[in-house]
Amino acid sequence: MEIPRRKLGARGPEVSAIGLGCMRMSFGQKPLPDKKEMIALIRKAVELGINFFDTAEVYGPYTNEELVGEALEPFKGQVVIATKFGFEMYPDGRPGWVGLNSKPEHIRRAVEGSLKRLRVEAIDVYYQHRVDPNVPIEVVAETVKELIREGKVKHFGLCEASAQTIRRAHAVCPVSVVQYEYSMWWRKPEEEIIPTCEELGIGFVAYSPLGKGFLTGTIDESAKFDEVDIRSRIPRFTPENIKKNLVLVELLKKIAARKGATPGQIALAWLLAKKPWIVPIPGTTRLDHLLENVGAVFVELTREELQEIDNVLSEIKIWGERYPEDLERMTYL
Repeated sequence: MEIPRRKLGARGPEVSAIGLGCMRMSFGQKPLPDKKEMIALIRKAVELGINFFDTAEVYGPYTNEELVGEALEPFKGQVVIATKFGFEMYPDGRPGWVGLNSKPEHIRRAVEGSLKRLRVEAIDVYYQHRVDPNVPIEVVAETVKELIREGKVKHFGLCEASAQTIRRAHAVCPVSVVQYEYSMWWRKPEEEIIPTCEELGIGFVAYSPLGKGFLTGTIDESAKFDEVDIRSRIPRFTPENIKKNLVLVELLKKIAARKGATPGQIALAWLLAKKPWIVPIPGTTRLDHLLENVGAVFVELTREELQEIDNVLSEIKIWGERYPEDLERMTYL
């Protein structure tokens, strides 16, 4: 069966109903996966019908864009690549960043680097990775508008911006796509962001749709995370909070057993059922997980099942913050 396509809002590209987040293929874990194996995995995703791939210049930095660019070069014109700008990297190339930087001259330098690494003539979706409080969003939007006019960018996107910021940016340069963390255990976008997207015709991309692995049912309170793994710093992943949050996994397991699916597939199917212009981008470095995620597209939840899930979710308290404080400060600006 072929993966169905979805239009990302009124102006966004048409993409496979599920995408592939590529970050962890070259960033955020130790040891890093073998580059040749990751290129093969990305190409397998294309073979399976995925045509939407997510990266960013800060992943590595730079090495993830290089990986994605090399892997997808044979499929020019057949795939949609999204990348991001907005961080000032260390000059010596070490992981991490100095701070946020969305000044026009920095965006222009960033786009040239991304085009070269991705081996493309134009970036399909170009997100501001995080809102820079020191640069008015109107200035950022005007800069991206110029890049679109110059043919270097096709669609303007925002990540983790507030609804007010989306509106201000959209008034200058139409926002085609936004990206936020969204899953059964982080539903904040439902408050203002998704209604704003619906009103303005903006597509929504959900990152961490499996709760950074938690919603797959493979993590319990005995889990250990390497120091380079972001989960080692996330309050939600302390042993005591994992133990409390397992009640959500039990719900997923119960419905999965009924549907002949996995907990992760139910979590993704729930997201896909929310709106026809929402596309999750689960990340993986394993073929078995890629196949499992693709299978979620074909799991149909009835209206009654969705209501059952939402009723239970409304009664479940999620323990622990979703990010360490320094990262959370960069969101919803």
